[in-house]
Amino acid sequence: MGGALTGTVALVTGASSGIGEAVALALAADGASVAIAARRRDRLEQLAELIAAEGGVLVHETDITNEDQVRQMVARTVAEFGRLDTLVNNAGVMLQGPIVGAATEEWRLMVHVNVLGLLYCTHAALPHLLQAAAGEPRQVADVINISSVAGRVARHNMGVYSTTKFGVSAFSESLRQEVTARHVRVTIVEPGTVATDLIGHNRPEIQEIIRQSIGGVERLRPEDIADAVVYAVTRPRHVALNEILLRPTEQER
Repeated sequence: MGGALTGTVALVTGASSGIGEAVALALAADGASVAIAARRRDRLEQLAELIAAEGGVLVHETDITNEDQVRQMVARTVAEFGRLDTLVNNAGVMLQGPIVGAATEEWRLMVHVNVLGLLYCTHAALPHLLQAAAGEPRQVADVINISSVAGRVARHNMGVYSTTKFGVSAFSESLRQEVTARHVRVTIVEPGTVATDLIGHNRPEIQEIIRQSIGGVERLRPEDIADAVVYAVTRPRHVALNEILLRPTEQER
């Protein structure tokens, strides 16, 4: 029995673990054919085996900071599946720490992945999303940008990470205004603390600070974010959820 997304195609970046993996599985379970992208091909192939039980799947070993690779990824998705209805910009890096004396290579990495990578993917996908929104089966298409609570409130030790996520919010709203009349919906999803491997990207001393700040809070699970994404993209054509903020119940800020 087909789901609400049967006949549509989704592309999910950062799909090799965590939120991206959960989103890809959830979209496939609701009927979408799914293209999954990340740099870790072995993890993608493991995920592809799970998605294949639901329907079509395509693996892209892609570095989204490389614009040529991004364009090839989108072109191959459309060539293989014939269309693109949903883009989930999930790939991201969270490197925390003080601004004073910071390792600026960490800043560059966050800007390249969290901002430029998202821009490259969106730019390459938009012509196909607009085309999908103009026809059957749903006459609507979606851009989902996974951001963070850090894109709403700047905090100590998160200055540049927050800068990138505030930028995602600004881009998302401007894009929404530009394409909403053509039925491409733009949704920004802003999770609080989620149980993923993002913390592990940090230096050991920063990881310890992060763990102390989280304390005993029961964190969100990747599946919680995936549930929000599926809810957004399965709304009727006339309904656009532009912003979804979700925190663990115990998280205060």
